[in-house]
Amino acid sequence: MAYRPLPSASGSSVPPLSRPQLAEARRVRAVELFEEGGSNVEIARAVAVCVESVRRWRRVGEEGGAAALRRRPATGRPRKLDDAQVETVRAALERGAKAHGFEADLWTLERVGAVVERVTGVSRSRASV
Repeated sequence: MAYRPLPSASGSSVPPLSRPQLAEARRVRAVELFEEGGSNVEIARAVAVCVESVRRWRRVGEEGGAAALRRRPATGRPRKLDDAQVETVRAALERGAKAHGFEADLWTLERVGAVVERVTGVSRSRASV
């Protein structure tokens, strides 16, 4: 089920935080609570994580400061599809399999892979689809 933000009082909707942004926000709040003298248990409750995470964050924060708890860029292989391409693929898939010339309106990994390649020009392995 996709998340749909509720409109704000002004009529615009605020995009939800991504998972990494939410995790960083929790760590930043934990640092604020460290500075206020909160116990690990109190902080864990306040930011909805386990006490072990708070202990680890406290140790990392003491060794490297608040900056050590900030989000770092993802490492590893770069993505093959950018956000715009992912949206293009999503829109194509929402039209259904029949719209792409398949007999049945049923998606298989092979069919999804074929559509991805057709709309983006990027070939993906079956496992990556």
